[in-house]
Order: sequence, then C-alpha cells, then structure tokens
Amino acid sequence: MRTFLNRLKYWSARLLTLLVLLLMLTGESPGTQDQIVRLKQLSGSLRFNFITWEIKALARKAAYGLFAPQRFMDDEDRAALVLTYLGHVAEAQSLNAAIERNYINPEISDPAQATAEQRAALTALRQRIQAEAPLAEAILGEQVSQVLAEGGFGLLAQISPPVSGTYTPLPYLLIVSPRSRIETMLQVELVAGLDAEQQQGLESRIESAETDLSTLVTGIGGLSAYPAMLLETSNLEWAADVIAHEWTHHYLMRAPLGWLYTQSEDARTINETAASLLGEWAGQEVLRRFYTAFLEQEKALPEPLILPPRDDDAPLEAFDYRAVMRETRVTADQLLEEQRIEEAEAYMEERRQYLVAQGYRIRRLNQAYFAFHGAYASQPGATGEDLTGPAVRRLWAISASPGDFIRRIGWATTTEAVETLTTRVAKRAGGRAPLNWRALPAPGQKPGHRSAHNSSELMEMEIYAGCATRLSTLWYNRSSMHSKSNNLAGLCAWSNDKNRGNFA
Repeated sequence: MRTFLNRLKYWSARLLTLLVLLLMLTGESPGTQDQIVRLKQLSGSLRFNFITWEIKALARKAAYGLFAPQRFMDDEDRAALVLTYLGHVAEAQSLNAAIERNYINPEISDPAQATAEQRAALTALRQRIQAEAPLAEAILGEQVSQVLAEGGFGLLAQISPPVSGTYTPLPYLLIVSPRSRIETMLQVELVAGLDAEQQQGLESRIESAETDLSTLVTGIGGLSAYPAMLLETSNLEWAADVIAHEWTHHYLMRAPLGWLYTQSEDARTINETAASLLGEWAGQEVLRRFYTAFLEQEKALPEPLILPPRDDDAPLEAFDYRAVMRETRVTADQLLEEQRIEEAEAYMEERRQYLVAQGYRIRRLNQAYFAFHGAYASQPGATGEDLTGPAVRRLWAISASPGDFIRRIGWATTTEAVETLTTRVAKRAGGRAPLNWRALPAPGQKPGHRSAHNSSELMEMEIYAGCATRLSTLWYNRSSMHSKSNNLAGLCAWSNDKNRGNFA
C-alpha cells in the first residue's frame, strides 16, 4: 500500500508540473499584439507541436516507470550502464561524422557505396542506443535527485517536482528582438532538424515583413518541458548539467521568478543564470558522487558549457572569447543607445567574421543573438556590462547551500532585488558570509574543513561561475581526483576554454 501511495504521489507531482508548464509555455514578451500575431503566422508551419510530443513522452515514461529496473541495481552497476550508453552515443557520433566526411570529399564518386558498411553499423548502433536510453535517463535523473537532496532541496530526500528528462530531437528557437535595442520580444519553439537554409529563410521572411526587428533561429542544449527535453550527448557532466538546469526552471515555477520569466528581461536573466549555476554545480557533483572510480584520477573536471563550436584547425594563438564578446556587446549597446542602428549591425557583422576567422562557428551575430545568449550570465561575455549576472553570482558565492540560493532567489525578479537580497544575507551573517561550501582549504587544513570569508571581500569579488562551481567540488577529496589542481589561479584560468550551447 505504501509503495502504491508513493507512486501515486510521484505521478501526481509530475502531472501538476506538466499542467503548469502547458499554461506557462508561451514565448511572448512585451510587444504589440498585432505584431506578435503576424510573427506567429510567419513561423506557423515550422512551429513545434508540444501537445503531441508531451503525449508520447509521458506515455513512454509511464510505461517504463511501471518496471523501473534501476531499483535492483547498485551504484556501481548504474554508473557502468550510463557510461556504456554514453560510449555508444560517442561511437554513433564518430560513425556519423565519418559518413559525413565521405559525402563531403569530392574524390569519392559514390559515397553511398563507400559508406554502406558504416551506415549499417550506425543503424544497428542506433537501435541499441534507443533501447538503452530510457534506463540511462532514469539513472541519471535519480543521481541528480540525490545530489539535489544533498544540496539542500526536497523534504526527507524527496525532490519536488520529480527530476525527469528524456533524450529527444530538440526544437529550434526563433528569437525576435527590436533592432533599436537588445531585448527578447518573442521566443517561439520551432520543429527539430532545421537546416541552415530553412533557418535563414525564416529569418529573412520576418525581417522583410517587419523591418524594425532582428531575428535569430538557433539550436539549444535543452528545454524545460516536462519531462525536460535533453540533447543527446556523450559528455557525462553535460548530461547531468542539463537535467539539473531544466529542473531548476521547473522548481522556480512556484515562485515569482518563474511566473515572470516571459514578462521581464531581468527575471529571465536571473532565472537562466541561477539555473546555469546550479546545473554546473550539480553536473560536477554527479561526477564526484557516482563516477570518480571510473575516471582518470589525475584528470580535471570536464569543460564548462560556455562557448560555441570551434574548428579543430583554428588558430592556436591566445584568444579570449569572452573578452571579445563582452567588448562587442558593450560597443553594440552604445551604438544602439545613440540610435546608430545600421552602424551597430555592421559592427556586429564585422565582429562575427573576426570570430569565424578564430574558428568559432557563429552564423549570425545581431540584436537577437545577444538578447538570447545574454540571459545566460553565469559567466561574463555576451551579457556585456549588464549588472544582473554579477549580482546573481555574488549571491551564489555567499549562500549557505545550493538549496538556500535557489529558494531565496526565487523571490527576486529584478537586479535591484538580487542586490538587496545579497546585502541582507551578508548582514545576517554578522559581517561574515555563511560557511562557504565551495571554499578550498588553507594549507595544512584537512579536506573536510570549510572556512568562512569576510562578506565584504565576497561582495566585491567578480566570481566566474566556471571557476566558482569547480571550487564547490574540491573540498570533499582534494588528495585524490584533484591532487594536481592545487593552483587556484590556474584552475580559474582553465575554465576559460571550451564550448557548449545554451539551454532554454
């Protein structure tokens, strides 16, 4: 009877979350209703059908949830299965890339014949991945749930709403911004699998019909439907990160920060930045908690989820992507503020070409690009001089736990509110920040020691999330996995270097 009641409670929480999501899943931000209608008409044939997707996804989850074979596996067997699944995904990605190279190579006259064996192997491997995915999803979801419980979420280790995600072809996003300023006016989910020609075609149609608008069609790394929509990946930390990131959006739907997501630029940036910080932390904690024994002990944690794809043969000289992107955003903002719109757009295109020459494959760099990417302010860059990201990171730095951080920030919907909240948290600590759960030990201290810092020092720090979240995992066992990462400056600099896309 108790098992039945627990399952009933679990599925009731899922259905409630889904109903709230369906009510809130709208891409509108401030803009005239007539213009919103015209934009939706222009994108109508390409819009993603969430109702159909939800029915299929929930039916699949419900059918699999009746058996839940992971209940009969220990932690080691669970981790081994997830790593096997991710290995098969990596193998499939490698096969697919090899096939594509044959089709690109002009010296191969019949690529279909040349790749026949590879394509047969890929088909068989895809069938195996499809069979393994539900169990891998369930295990990763439960591992993220355990980490969240240890981070101060849930009641009696019960996480609400339940953590749930599924690997699926992800929708593309249409982002619309006014040309005169950088602001998300409309966000529309589009069908999966759009090629570059289709993306550019929709952008051109809208900008021809609405000459005062800037548009971008972009891919994403995850979407906070329910269950969360996850991008297939072979990167373990990325997988756990996305699950926790999207769960944060689900959790914040019960607070004003979630309610105002589509109505306020500040609220959206705070929401996405908080989700990014928690996701990065949770992704690394999942590695620490469940996969340390399977990884090379001297190897540092995986790269953060920050930069766009970069070509392998790109120039190797020192290049600071975030510094270039920040400078671009600041200059573009200044030009737009002076109403020099065409000059700002020409400048952004010039900078895009410069970034492409450095190996960063950015198809469009315009107002819509910055409106979307600028909301992910866990690290400096596309946000420019916006104060929201630094304010959120300062609160993250002095919070007693991840759960404490998310619960507090759920009530802050403006930059000023976050700054006021941060000041109040610091004052309540009596001039000292709460015990810092991401602090490295001083020389001679035991690994379990957590030192408190002067709150004024923390308030003035410009904390990079890629560095700060890595520090959060180091206090637990610095003598093993990170024994060679005792240079704090090197560790922070190390986080400046790789790539992934944003979530939604």
